[in-house]
Amino acid sequence: MTAPQTPVIRSLLDTDLYKFTMLQVILHQFPQTHSLYEFRCRNKDMVYPLADIQSDLERELDALCQLRFTHDELDYLRSLRFIKSDFVDYLELFQLQRRFVKVSPDSEGRLNIRIEGPMIQAMFFEIFILAIVNELYFRRLETPAVIEEGERRLQAKAQRLKEISAAQNPDDPPFLISDFGTRRRYTLDWQEHVIRTLLEAAPDIVRGTSNVYLAKKIGITPIGTMAHEFLQAFQALDVRLRNFQKAALESWVHEYRGDLGIALTDVVGMDAFLRDFDLYFAKLFDGLRHDSGDPYVWGDKAHAHYKKLKIDSRTKMLTFSDGLDIERSWALHQYFKDRFKTSFGIGTNLTNDMGHTPLNIVLKLVECNGQSVAKLSDSPGKTMTTNNTFLAYLRQVFDVPEPKTEG
Repeated sequence: MTAPQTPVIRSLLDTDLYKFTMLQVILHQFPQTHSLYEFRCRNKDMVYPLADIQSDLERELDALCQLRFTHDELDYLRSLRFIKSDFVDYLELFQLQRRFVKVSPDSEGRLNIRIEGPMIQAMFFEIFILAIVNELYFRRLETPAVIEEGERRLQAKAQRLKEISAAQNPDDPPFLISDFGTRRRYTLDWQEHVIRTLLEAAPDIVRGTSNVYLAKKIGITPIGTMAHEFLQAFQALDVRLRNFQKAALESWVHEYRGDLGIALTDVVGMDAFLRDFDLYFAKLFDGLRHDSGDPYVWGDKAHAHYKKLKIDSRTKMLTFSDGLDIERSWALHQYFKDRFKTSFGIGTNLTNDMGHTPLNIVLKLVECNGQSVAKLSDSPGKTMTTNNTFLAYLRQVFDVPEPKTEG
């Protein structure tokens, strides 16, 4: 396992692909955008206070901000057809700036992390910081028994994938899963071990990883398009609030012209998304990504929407990425396989299933250009903002009712 003196992040490629795809759009289309991100840990019961890792976290951030892209890494990015050469030239000069991150404990032992600065800097910190916090927290809990339990669970997953592979009907759309677990992984080495183990067990099912460093190292497909922060930023850019989703999708299409065609649907809820996802976007985008709310209800709504637009839903992809494991993914595939192509991004259950309760931590965009932004999640408890007045206004504009329970 990783020795304490080894930095958690050893390469600037060790992040999710969508950080690069979003960063490219920001650099090309709104490079002067200023942003504020805030950290939240949703766990109620911790083995020890998260604030205990503060000094280790500060040291890791110092090390992170020394990293630069190597020529080999830049060549790899340049080989991806949707990454443009001028963006890679920019990354050759790129270095994260430590002054944009502030870390402090609160009186109850929680950890406050605040990232504020140009979005082309601030946005890139997120996955690194979440992976660092996870690894530092669990490093103190590691024993041989933990690794043994993690291995037992991993081998059970590998066996289950072999069974599913053997049971698949060749006439059905393929069952495809990818690793989406960088931000909440146990360690980088464990994440690599998980991917290699599952890839060997079921190469027809394991499609890729969101982690660019591991995709490059293992030789599999890097997976990812956009995250909530991309669409949220348009709530504060130069468009009417009512039009922010359309503006974000239009911006994406302008940048990628047919590549990376999976649209994220839950920034203001699926119903409000579909009102904006007209025939133009429905034809341009390859499919939709689910990240909150009931996945069956969501997929049925997607099917009804494509049907209303007279689009054959079997030509479209539904990507699921909310709290999945292999069994949930397989059940969803079975339910939707006659109507859609499907794929599944599995995170914590792959990369941090060690017997301990995983950390439920996020680093979310809360302000852009000095204005509040928010996500009206389809799952109560996932909504995050620092401004309840703006949240109420956003609900009103998009006709999203107040949920009965809000976290």
